[in-house]
Amino acid sequence: MNILGISAFYHDSAAAITQNGEIVAAAQEERFTRIKHDPGFPTLAVEYCLKEAGLSLDQLDAIVFYDKPLLKFERLLETYYAFSPKGLLSFLTAIPVWLKEKMFLKRMLYEELFKIGSFDKKKVKLLFPEHHLSHAASAYYPSPFEDAAILTIDGVGEWATASICHGVGKDLKILKELQFPHSLGLLYSAITYFAGFKVNSGEYKLMGLAPYGDPNSEQTHQFADIIRTKLITIYEDGSIWLNQKYFDYATGLRMVKDKEWEALLGFKRRESESNLEEIHCNFALAAQIVTEEIVIKMAQEAKRLTGSKNICLAGGVALNCVANGKLQKANIFENVYIQPAAGDAGGALGAALAGEYIYFKQARKLTPNALDEMKGSYLGPEFSDLETKQMARKYKAEFTYFENFDELASRTAQILSEGNVVGWFQGRMEFGPRALGGRSILGDARNSEMQKKLNLKIKYREGFRPFAPSVLAEDAADYFELDGDSPYMLLVHGVQEKRRNPLPSNYRSLPLMEKLYYLRSDLPSITHIDFSARIQTVHKETNPRYWTLINEFKKQTGYGVVVNTSFNVRGEPIVCTPEDAYKCLMRTEMDYLVVGNFLFSKENQPAWTEGDEWKNEFKLD
Repeated sequence: MNILGISAFYHDSAAAITQNGEIVAAAQEERFTRIKHDPGFPTLAVEYCLKEAGLSLDQLDAIVFYDKPLLKFERLLETYYAFSPKGLLSFLTAIPVWLKEKMFLKRMLYEELFKIGSFDKKKVKLLFPEHHLSHAASAYYPSPFEDAAILTIDGVGEWATASICHGVGKDLKILKELQFPHSLGLLYSAITYFAGFKVNSGEYKLMGLAPYGDPNSEQTHQFADIIRTKLITIYEDGSIWLNQKYFDYATGLRMVKDKEWEALLGFKRRESESNLEEIHCNFALAAQIVTEEIVIKMAQEAKRLTGSKNICLAGGVALNCVANGKLQKANIFENVYIQPAAGDAGGALGAALAGEYIYFKQARKLTPNALDEMKGSYLGPEFSDLETKQMARKYKAEFTYFENFDELASRTAQILSEGNVVGWFQGRMEFGPRALGGRSILGDARNSEMQKKLNLKIKYREGFRPFAPSVLAEDAADYFELDGDSPYMLLVHGVQEKRRNPLPSNYRSLPLMEKLYYLRSDLPSITHIDFSARIQTVHKETNPRYWTLINEFKKQTGYGVVVNTSFNVRGEPIVCTPEDAYKCLMRTEMDYLVVGNFLFSKENQPAWTEGDEWKNEFKLD
């Protein structure tokens, strides 16, 4: 059984392919086009997946699109009707696009697919599972569980904004749904917007800003109460009701009604890129606190409905690693599994798996003793030595080639220990938003200057944003309050008490940046403001090269942990090819680049004459 899954036309378009239930390949279109969150038809991602699987379109059993466009159109029409005469401008903006394009999505899909190759439409089925069913399938079927509750939470699919499902064997059943316009994902995006960040890409910034808020502040408590009593109503089963008096997303052209929010909260919407103040931090913390409360209630309801000891998570809200960590600590379930591509990109994979197990009713097989069926999420393209050499010739790049990888790992560990920043490009590219040691920028977590250097000189992004640790899986408990594994950097837990430094009595009253650069632990570059860390456990079974590097670093320094951030600059998708990686080396103040067994030292490279024009290529996210 060969099945191609596709997500497209909203944001984070992607493709994935499965063969007899095995996940063979998956990738986001943005990595190929270099357009962040590319919403277009994923032509290049489809071509990559077919090539990786050794298939043509005509050899597929089905092509599965991740949602039902006609059901989404129904929701659009019913919403405008319910709110009329409000929303006329939005109606006039949206409806012509639907009538011209999305109403005829099946035709559009065929047109785009036939540009890639020919196939018999009668033989290759075109399927359309519901959006949240695709999310649920993406989380449950790759999980290691034979029985699990499944919780999906995002902005909106067709009608559903959250769902509780139950997976048993190959069967998956939807038990309960929350419907538009009431949505935890849209609430969080609305707060992201009012805090001055970009919707659909800045939510993780709001999450990262929250720890700068004061949990004991009266202002934080007031904001949380306003959210709970004015903006939304929270019910015991985790369902919520959003007061549309304050929101504009249902029929308008923006997320919220600015004046109503300003009157309610007592401050104006923050302008993008303007200074962050204490009030913004406390507001972000309040939003995070309420989000966590709702997620916990939804999980408790999932437990009540299924009785399972396991839970799987997907949907954009499942990328909120702080909430995930709180859920794990709550011990509602024995095991928590999160799809690493939890957002819409992962819908492509879920669509393919839904086709496999729900439509075709194939038997489900689990790999014994495996973490899951995601192969570490290393499902994207990889590149040969020949391709790296061709790139080096093109740019007249100087490099050292290591015949023995262990020697390269030892040299790279030494380079890191000396305070250098290294671009690390190995094997297959990651699927999902996190860099997991395939396309990563690395540094020494012990270095007190590393966070500032990475933010300001490499990533060109806001200084307040934290960085994640990659730690040897077997050593994780020595550094972090983590019980179990976190291979996909989707859980936040505390740094061990023994590694923390005492805080000054006036810590909470310090300006944001003074708080940030206070040495809070012996791993200052990955210890966030509240002593937390977004942890990636590195497993020898799924990424032996990355594990070997960190193990070499441990031999030399005594620490089996490094800083890991995604290999890109702000507004740029994570690098895909050796050429992307080399450009990033030369455009930033990165010190070294490792591609496969090739080591490039920045100081040995020919002069880079491009200038700063390249910054216009990438819109700030």
